[in-house]
Amino acid sequence: MSLTLTQHANRGTVGLDLDGAYVAAVQASQDVVTRAASMDLAPGVISDGEVTDVTALTEVLRDFFKASALPKRVRLGISNQQIVVRQLEIPKIDGDKERAAAVRFQAAEAIAMPLDEVVLDHQVVAQVTTPEGAARLRVVVVAARESMIARIVDAVRGAGLRPEGIDLNAFALVRALAVPSDSTETARVFCHLGGVTNLAVAVGTTCLFTRPLSTQWDSEDDNVARALAEEIRLSIDFYMAQPEARWVGEIVLSGPGSRRPGLSDELSGLIEVPVTTAEPLGRLHAGKLPAEEDPHRHTVAAGLALGAAA
Repeated sequence: MSLTLTQHANRGTVGLDLDGAYVAAVQASQDVVTRAASMDLAPGVISDGEVTDVTALTEVLRDFFKASALPKRVRLGISNQQIVVRQLEIPKIDGDKERAAAVRFQAAEAIAMPLDEVVLDHQVVAQVTTPEGAARLRVVVVAARESMIARIVDAVRGAGLRPEGIDLNAFALVRALAVPSDSTETARVFCHLGGVTNLAVAVGTTCLFTRPLSTQWDSEDDNVARALAEEIRLSIDFYMAQPEARWVGEIVLSGPGSRRPGLSDELSGLIEVPVTTAEPLGRLHAGKLPAEEDPHRHTVAAGLALGAAA
């Protein structure tokens, strides 16, 4: 699913993660990293996943892409409080335009934002049958404030880059770390600990729920694991209240914060669900990832790059 801007898949497109603490970029071909780079981002340029200083971000991206010799076509990821993800059911409609109109009509009641101020997209995730025998579609709907997206796009275009798609970081995360053979009998929670702590619940390769978390993993506070466990529990409870939710069988950590000593074991004990740490690039081979680059910075960018090449 892509919110806007997508024109076509292009192997010259870079997945660009504007994390907040850093920016990371990955280009991939045939499941191999062909280029990758990252750099620290000064505080205040991006806060809680939203661009707060467009001019500063433009300058950073211009210098970053020049120094890294990266292609200028980019697929962007977003994650912040200005995004709403909901599951809806609508009558089975085959026509794309008619289905989009039905989704928009029903989303007006499910999403607490004026629809004339948002960019709306949807993806069909299942077809179900009512007790009366009527076919219905279950869809995941994403709404993001247009003004928030405009600030990101303005910064990127100001740097001379060409944004070709906008994706949710959660969808990129699942794309990178889940594999088609993953069980669909249970759900998995993916928790990415970067500048923004991002959570996604997926069944197989389909993301069904996401939210940014308030917990700061890089705090020196000994209660980080307990606070993170509580946020994950709340998210699981919300997901489990949705129609035909699957039992959560595993929690998967990623991002720089996943290397915090003892975190996975402590979370597993607190939540009573197995917790593992993902291979940072998921199904991508490291390929030409520079030796000095921390692969844990590149998980979301890798997922964005896979979306660009799909």
